[in-house]
Amino acid sequence: MKRRTLLALAASTVLLAACGQSNTNEADTTATDTTSTGGSDLLQRINNGGTINVGTEGTYPPFTYHDESGKLTGYDVEVTRAVADKLGVDVEFKETQWDAMLAGLDSKRFDMVANQVSLTTPERQAKYDKSMAYSWSGAVALAPTDDNRYSSWDGLKGLRTAQSLSSNYGELAEKYGAEIVPVDGMAQAIQLVKQDRADFTMNDNLAVLDYLKKFPDSDLEIKLTAPPSEQTGSGLVLIKGNDEVVAKLDEAMAALAADGTLTKLSEEFFGADVSQQK
Repeated sequence: MKRRTLLALAASTVLLAACGQSNTNEADTTATDTTSTGGSDLLQRINNGGTINVGTEGTYPPFTYHDESGKLTGYDVEVTRAVADKLGVDVEFKETQWDAMLAGLDSKRFDMVANQVSLTTPERQAKYDKSMAYSWSGAVALAPTDDNRYSSWDGLKGLRTAQSLSSNYGELAEKYGAEIVPVDGMAQAIQLVKQDRADFTMNDNLAVLDYLKKFPDSDLEIKLTAPPSEQTGSGLVLIKGNDEVVAKLDEAMAALAADGTLTKLSEEFFGADVSQQK
């Protein structure tokens, strides 16, 4: 299941997310598994103030997209630019469709990927390394602001939740005893909650924060958030064999966390700090 698809399939102008997906990117990783031979070259470019090449979609707001002026921007893009600035290097983005993203990394078309990638499967963990996470994702419950019934996840028992029938979030809600009200996606789920035809809806926190930033007068708010142990972090992803580069990326990312840059960028794109586990 995919965070990429989760946010990309959201309804019309409400936001680019959809129920029924989970919070990790998935892609075809069946390309020939090669050991990275470009690690020393990448490290040399970083040490010499050269250019790093980064794969990203450019069509996946609010993470990587083009603004009204045509400039490539988004949370992942701006974090990557900030990392490059800390490293003292230039960055060149290679816009690539998601389905070809990791294959492009495998073929060394670019050095790393900035596109909400989480290494949650053994296959990915065996093949790729990830920098320190710059965003954290997990399930949240969204309900009317004046509804005070949400003191714990166990309190969802007997409540109505608007979810896609194939959704991981629907399965999670059923686990806590909630009654499923079927919907096609997040936009419809939110409408049912606002119309009191459902009590709440569950989705990925990044998708929900994106919605709340776009619609601050919705009279909805996040009531429950998944514990840290159930949250997934996304970072810059590289082919294994770049340990020294990953260490430099981690050092830069830690500096951006310490000086408040990650928090500032989080609030710019989400209206909340998604760079830390909550």
